[in-house]
Amino acid sequence: MVLLAAAPAFAGDVIQEALVKHWKTTGEFTIAVAKLMPAEDYSFRPVPEELSFGQLMIQIAVANVSACGNASGMTRPVTPPALSAALKDEKVNANKDDAIKYLTDTFDFCNKAVATMTTEKVSSMVGPEGRQQSAFEWLWAYFTHTAHHRGQAEVYLRVKGIKPPNYVF
Repeated sequence: MVLLAAAPAFAGDVIQEALVKHWKTTGEFTIAVAKLMPAEDYSFRPVPEELSFGQLMIQIAVANVSACGNASGMTRPVTPPALSAALKDEKVNANKDDAIKYLTDTFDFCNKAVATMTTEKVSSMVGPEGRQQSAFEWLWAYFTHTAHHRGQAEVYLRVKGIKPPNYVF
């Protein structure tokens, strides 16, 4: 009976530990991808309909802040106005150093948020009215979102003749 009672807590700990591990890894991997694109190519987009490379990095960062803020309830880092403008207007180019700094800050925020969440918090329903889901779902959905955009960014690198970093996980 004692083992059965402990099973849900153990499962929650395993999930929380996996989230910590994989958010750290995805952050390091994504930042490595971001650093490979030369600063002068942060405005590069393979076709006009796509986001620029810089916009992809900012999109990942903004989504991190939203998901990890919703999941944890922690105060979100503010998006620098210049990066917000670059995300919204394709004529405004993102500065590579600023984009990488913000991307790094958002992964640091997510890593802290995930690491400090209890099993109960990971299972709790959170988010704005009409979009509530478990904290786990917020983190997992946006972990996947990061992978999606990072995959796009890797294609952008290859189009420019740059080999992406080796896949990590």
